[in-house]
Amino acid sequence: MTGQRIGIIDIGSNSVRLVVYERTANGAHRVADSSKRPARLSERIDEKGCLPGTAIDELIDTLTHFTMICTHNHTSNIRAVATAAIRNANNRSEILGRIKAETGLEIELLSGEDEASYGFLGMINSLNIRDGLLIDIGGGSTELSLFRNRSLVRSVSFPFGCVSLNKRFGMKGMLSDDELKALETLVQEAARTESWIGETAGLPLVGVGGTVRALGKMHQAAYKYPFPQTHNYPVTSVQVDELFHQMRKLPLDKRRKLPGLSKDRADVVVPGVAILRVLFRAAKASYYRICGAGLRDGLFHATRFPNRPKLEDVLKYSLTNLSALHPEAPKQHVLQVNRISLEIYDVLNYNHPLPTQTRVLLDTASQLFRIGASIDYYEYARHSFYLIINSQLNGLTHREMIMTAAIASYKSKSRARQHISEYKEMLNESDLDVIYKLGALLQLSAALDRGETQAIAQLNVHLSGNQLLLRPIQPRGTLAVERREVEELGAEFKKLWGVSPSLDYTATHVPSTTI
Repeated sequence: MTGQRIGIIDIGSNSVRLVVYERTANGAHRVADSSKRPARLSERIDEKGCLPGTAIDELIDTLTHFTMICTHNHTSNIRAVATAAIRNANNRSEILGRIKAETGLEIELLSGEDEASYGFLGMINSLNIRDGLLIDIGGGSTELSLFRNRSLVRSVSFPFGCVSLNKRFGMKGMLSDDELKALETLVQEAARTESWIGETAGLPLVGVGGTVRALGKMHQAAYKYPFPQTHNYPVTSVQVDELFHQMRKLPLDKRRKLPGLSKDRADVVVPGVAILRVLFRAAKASYYRICGAGLRDGLFHATRFPNRPKLEDVLKYSLTNLSALHPEAPKQHVLQVNRISLEIYDVLNYNHPLPTQTRVLLDTASQLFRIGASIDYYEYARHSFYLIINSQLNGLTHREMIMTAAIASYKSKSRARQHISEYKEMLNESDLDVIYKLGALLQLSAALDRGETQAIAQLNVHLSGNQLLLRPIQPRGTLAVERREVEELGAEFKKLWGVSPSLDYTATHVPSTTI
């Protein structure tokens, strides 16, 4: 990348989208701008298999508009790709030539295998998942892939999508029983041509793209799901079937009013979900998982990191990125609190074992607890909770994100309950116990660097009866402020952990950490 911003233009069969990705001065990446225009290119292919001139004119108008947005954003690198509708058009050379002449854009015509590969990259860089099947239902094609150990194993691109099958089988957005049966037969026969589909029963089916995102939004609206993201959202096959039959029965005007469904997708969502259900059964999948990332995200990673586009650790990258977006947090203090909190946790957990994933939650929370200071120092805990809940913290489930936010913002049990009140139905009593314990542990760790001077280079942590002995090794300074803070936290900490923390800053030569 030669500049700080990359523009990705995706000419899909249903819509044309632009996303502008920015690299900040602190090395973080974020979306700086985006735009979407409906196109229905697959629907507009004529009887000769060509995209008519009026459709090309409209496409060029959209692309001209998008290039103006990129110019406004000082975007130095624009990568524009096209998928099934243009790929399959008999006049694709004319289309690409006119786009080049009138907009200056050199369009990459992606193959079905390219689509699957970039879609997989976008998904695997945003979910903590090792094995599964991936599906992307576009307007004119559907990609299905198998991945194992976070690597793509097999993929196929079927020459049908929600727009093309709606044009072939739908009537004003409706599918009769006979039309649905014909559509399902077509998809079933296509799946049978790929013998590997169905050989790995029991894997999740991860969905990317507009059809699956719309399904997730509708499902969350129907069940009044409180968490504000569809990314990494699981749905059962029974729930998808129920929602599908409900949608199919509704006339188009009423379907447009379904909560969570955009009006421009109301007609094509039914054939799209019909495709999804058939391939779910053919693959003998266990459940659906919705992914908010996909083709455009994969193209970004491939463009920004051409030598190593696939992430080794999704959560680590996401956590580092989120921290870099909020540089107001004192970096050295945060690193110190993170290190101390994990040292104390490892000692306490030996005698008071908690589920394995809780260490990951503490590690994450202790790196993010001060990001709210970017909004207001005096209320940084409350703002940290909000930012964590509403950020792309990939690699954690929705429940784990809520717990992480509550731990990072912890001040007291009552304050924690207030923060999570909107999401309480997603947590159980054992989750609350973990939040309280880890929140108090994080408070204690922050108190041990209250002066934010990193005076404790090494800390001996030792359990002795009902005391948690904290002995700094050759500290810099008296630590009087830290000792006072630890004493003030002692009573609450003992209620939760059963031991009283004691900071002995007179110790100088003690082995580093013992249990």
